[in-house]
Amino acid sequence: MPIAIAVTSTDLVISPTDGQTPDAAVFQPPEAQPLDTAVTQTAILLDQCGYVVALYPDSLPAAYVRRLHTVRAVLESDRIALLPVALPPLAVGVLARQLRQLSVSDLSPGVLASAARLLAHYIYAGAHLSTVTRLDRVDVGLGDHVASLVPGARFAVLVNPVPRLVRISGAAGAGKGAVPDGPGFGTRLTVARGTPAKAGDWVLDTLAPHWRVQGAEEAALPAASRHWWGTPRAVEFAAAIPDPSVLYQLVASVRREKCHWCGLELIGDRCAFCAGPLPGAVAAPRAQPGRGRHALAPPGRAGAALTSR
Repeated sequence: MPIAIAVTSTDLVISPTDGQTPDAAVFQPPEAQPLDTAVTQTAILLDQCGYVVALYPDSLPAAYVRRLHTVRAVLESDRIALLPVALPPLAVGVLARQLRQLSVSDLSPGVLASAARLLAHYIYAGAHLSTVTRLDRVDVGLGDHVASLVPGARFAVLVNPVPRLVRISGAAGAGKGAVPDGPGFGTRLTVARGTPAKAGDWVLDTLAPHWRVQGAEEAALPAASRHWWGTPRAVEFAAAIPDPSVLYQLVASVRREKCHWCGLELIGDRCAFCAGPLPGAVAAPRAQPGRGRHALAPPGRAGAALTSR
């Protein structure tokens, strides 16, 4: 059985583009499910899959995060990885789908779980907004706050891998030079529209061609996105590597270590299951796609995103 990938709401389960990607398990918030039921269902999942890797937005309510840790503590299990992700909700769902794609490969549980941090660096996540007055994820200048009060104002916000806010000019919301720089490698674009749905045209008509994406798909806007972006009129987007073979090459190219606490294999400087750091580990600089010796090879070519230390 593949390693179970879990999320914290059904709207973070994004449909795969093939028929081989396993579904995601979905944890329930504490107000929707008694603790004993949550513990029982998680125990069954562990029996079936061996390991559980749970992703959740770092904006998840504190009570829900406590519930996840309580379930793991009650089960006294070191086979549950709880991973907060500093990405918008839609991008968390896209990242979870990538891990679901890799869960059927020969990657070990520790490597698969720690790969979430690596793969998150290669997701270009943002939104098309009509206001930034309540946006606290990027620096918003006074001029942009004032511009939010003008009818018809539009903004393009990129929060990952590098935060950037661009005020979009023109009546149609597609002024020249008003598109944030995109990935230098092949991606597929996932779009989730808030209200009004018509506002999503800029993402598909302007952003997608500029970024030269290899296709686009629609998804439901996660409920948490409205709070994350500070408006229900967010049109969220996430461009990510769609090919499982490229994802596998990316993860497999990184040097593996052994956790001195739990013994699992890992990549990076910290175990995703026991949170134990590597002895003397120093966080590696973030790899920038398309730059320097850490560059990601174009899809279809054998290449490494990160070189071995």
